[in-house]
Amino acid sequence: MRIGIIAHLKHAIREPFAGGLEMHTSMLQGALRRRGHDVTVFASSGSEPDACVEAICDETSLTQVGCDEAPDKVFFQEHHAYLSLMNALRHRNFDLIHNNSLHYLPVAMADALPMPVVTTLHTPPFAWLESGVRLCNAPNATFVAVSESIRRKWNKVAPIERVVLNGIDLERFAFRSDPAVQPYWIWYGRIVPEKGLHHAIAAAALSGATLLIAGPISDQDYFDREVAPRLDERVRYLGHLAHSELAGIIGGARAFLCTPCWEEPYGLVVAEALACGVPIAAFARGAIPELLNAATGVLASPDDPFSLSQAALAAEQLDRHACREHAIRRCDAARMIDEYEALYADRIAAAPQTRFAA
Repeated sequence: MRIGIIAHLKHAIREPFAGGLEMHTSMLQGALRRRGHDVTVFASSGSEPDACVEAICDETSLTQVGCDEAPDKVFFQEHHAYLSLMNALRHRNFDLIHNNSLHYLPVAMADALPMPVVTTLHTPPFAWLESGVRLCNAPNATFVAVSESIRRKWNKVAPIERVVLNGIDLERFAFRSDPAVQPYWIWYGRIVPEKGLHHAIAAAALSGATLLIAGPISDQDYFDREVAPRLDERVRYLGHLAHSELAGIIGGARAFLCTPCWEEPYGLVVAEALACGVPIAAFARGAIPELLNAATGVLASPDDPFSLSQAALAAEQLDRHACREHAIRRCDAARMIDEYEALYADRIAAAPQTRFAA
């Protein structure tokens, strides 16, 4: 199949990934190419060279734009990039377009394309994307949610055909049967208020546990206010690590703390920790309860550090082999790619044959 993937433009598709969406896009294109598909990714400049990327604009994160007019500049930069792309795709010879962005234009303009468009919804509804979905009446458009939680939220806006749970490359997150000799908990992910790192720090303080932290500082003000003043020998920030280094640190932990302050759409970090054999202590929010069972994680009351500390202490007692087996059954990227391949084939078979313009 000839597949075009439309990426999010905030960050380039390269390691160390800015977040789960960038990692997901990279893994999706790589797995599809290894299965023999012809894949082109439309993404920000600076993306990894082996990802078959066509750059459609520079990165649009506010830290990259860096000017007083940043919000307006970002809006028009992304709008122009996606508008130009969608017009160009009308004359490109793809069998299918997979929209993996969070922008309204690839959705609203799906009916302008001659090929099927599959859009994966990675977030709960927000104003601009919801507007695009409501405007989309294209018979060639299909919507997929990354969790039942996300499907329930979007079903109020438009019918969601199916759920395809995200997956991870299990080989990149090797199982470790025993934790490190010196005990610690781990928290990793984007360091922003909605990820709730401050709750993990508070939970570790209540229990006296050592907490290791890793991930990109995506909100410097939040880091300076809520994280930096609490760093010491017991609470340590390791930086933004490549997955090869990160996996080893995850695997040594006694528990992984997941602290969303919003309705988390999926939680790739949970899947990664489980793959390493690390039990989960998590706020019961969004899709997180879908990823766990009693053998692999302990749920805590949202926004409650004491409840989280107790959940982490209980999670330490869970079987690490059970965590890995659960990840193999539920979180394997191969299962995700199987489901997307089947969906692609179904959509292509149902689409009318169209002659492409040169």
